[in-house]
Amino acid sequence: MSYQHSYAQSIADPAAFWAEQARSVTWYREPTVVLENNADGTHQWFPDASLNSCYLALDHQIEQGRGDQLALIYDSPVTGTQQSFSYLQLREEVARLAGLLRQLGVQKGDGVIIYMPMVPQAAMAMLACARIGAVHSVVFGGFAANELALRIDDARPVLLLTASCGLEFERVIEYKPLVDRALALARHRPRNVLVWQRPQAQAPLQAGRDLDWAQSVTDAQPVAPVELGAADPLYIMYTSGTTGKPKGIVRENGGNAVALHYAMRTVYGMQPGDVWWGISDVGWVVGHSLIVYGPLMCGCTSVFYEGKPIRTPDASAYWRVVEQYKVNALFCAPTAMRAIRKEDPDAELLRKHDLSSLRQLFLAGEKLDSSTHQWLERVSGKPVHDHWWQTETGWPVTAPCVGLEGSAARAGSSNRAVPGYHVQVLDDDGHLVGPNHQGAIVIALPLPPGCSQTLWGDHPRYVQAYLSTYPGYYHTGDGGYLDEDGFVYIMGRTDDVINVSGHRLSTGEMEDLVARHSAVAECAVIGVHDDIKGQVPLALVVLKDGAGIVESQLLVDLVASVREEIGALACFNQVRLVKRLPKTRSGKILRAVLRKIADGQAYTPPSTVDDPAVLQEIEAVLSGLARAS
Repeated sequence: MSYQHSYAQSIADPAAFWAEQARSVTWYREPTVVLENNADGTHQWFPDASLNSCYLALDHQIEQGRGDQLALIYDSPVTGTQQSFSYLQLREEVARLAGLLRQLGVQKGDGVIIYMPMVPQAAMAMLACARIGAVHSVVFGGFAANELALRIDDARPVLLLTASCGLEFERVIEYKPLVDRALALARHRPRNVLVWQRPQAQAPLQAGRDLDWAQSVTDAQPVAPVELGAADPLYIMYTSGTTGKPKGIVRENGGNAVALHYAMRTVYGMQPGDVWWGISDVGWVVGHSLIVYGPLMCGCTSVFYEGKPIRTPDASAYWRVVEQYKVNALFCAPTAMRAIRKEDPDAELLRKHDLSSLRQLFLAGEKLDSSTHQWLERVSGKPVHDHWWQTETGWPVTAPCVGLEGSAARAGSSNRAVPGYHVQVLDDDGHLVGPNHQGAIVIALPLPPGCSQTLWGDHPRYVQAYLSTYPGYYHTGDGGYLDEDGFVYIMGRTDDVINVSGHRLSTGEMEDLVARHSAVAECAVIGVHDDIKGQVPLALVVLKDGAGIVESQLLVDLVASVREEIGALACFNQVRLVKRLPKTRSGKILRAVLRKIADGQAYTPPSTVDDPAVLQEIEAVLSGLARAS
């Protein structure tokens, strides 16, 4: 089927289009109702259907004759470990772990936190929860204890699964002290903590609460998947909110299964038996959609990688994996390819590897700059596709759909809307703008299956955050434009959430931490361009009179504070002292103008600025930073 026909059909009659796609899923009870709309703008897909996501990912694949096919390939250059699991072997591990969870009192609808590194047991934990109907929330291993505590209090898990440590290059990060501190900070307490002991660090266990994972699962009895409603939640994925309080994005079982079946075939062109590599972490939405659920539900072999694009051992790490496992397609963030290019600009290491199995590369998570795009296509000799999606959508919004005839790609664009997504651009008053005019990127309702329709325990916040700004539309929070052919160009966030190496972080939360310092009178934290990470935070600080602190000491203090509360992944290490911050007459800090100054971009002083002279002062302070960028 052609892209043009599919897209037109999906917009003209969404219910009929998705009813057809739902036939690709094996249901316990097939849907008779496809779409129900709610008065607040939310909607429910397949409300009367039932299924089980773990069954689709494992049991169904075995029933289709794929039991001996590899399901998961674990490759860990940081530990020198390689391990493979067939669909039969993975189901056995998952079913026994699910039995242990049941033995520990975990029931359908209960919350479970998974705080794990990239080891196979993390995927097993996710699938085990899905098997018995528990709602898992994977928290990126290494997140600061305070951030983990916030998620524990919001999800209220009955069980927390973790590992003794994670590894970053040659550094061992012990997780148990972070877990213990998080549980001390949290108001809610899970009944048990299940710990996977790794040889790089052994974690002490607290009697009566902590359990050794490997010992406990040995005698557990495997359990079968339970029947779940399509609307039952599969997982919670926390993403930064502008207030600093994390938002628990809820993904439902039914819509997620239909969407991922469609995305793997249509967007990524994958078929059963293909080898797929989603290069990410299970702490992020990509790890859910493109490492665990999507590839397995579609009968692919999924590569599960614990390592970095460089220094494990060098910038050839990705190409070695592609050659060794005959990877057919991969997904990664532009940050990874920028790091590889920096280390191997002439692709000397790449040329030592056979990439003949690789059909294409997909990049997303932040803007793919044209220089990296062109370099990667030239040195790999493969098509490189930019595409765009969000934690909230769970699967691509715009992309070249390589599984459809007539699909096209355009460099510099995140490409056209995927069938099901009616992407449009509105001005500040909510009016549609014409081609090549910038505005707010929105998606006309209804959203397709798989997109979040609520926040965990706070539905009004979902409606306020995503549906209230432009009634009838989902507000993506991104700005940009569509060209005359419908190609979408994402220009950046319209709120104060920044993207550091594909991780969305709240500058509002960082500002709060900076402002707590006894010497700080006022501050603004903005995201500035970085060639490798996409964006990094920069703090502009106004000191209290007579504070008596030098900039170097202030930087040490603030970096330590942000690392403690948010984590090292924030990459917070730039502070500039300023006499004052540019504001509107109403007192609002002009953050958009600050970002342009920091990135060395041209700007027009807004008519609402209280004192134009302050902008010149800021330019003088940030001039060196702009040249460095």
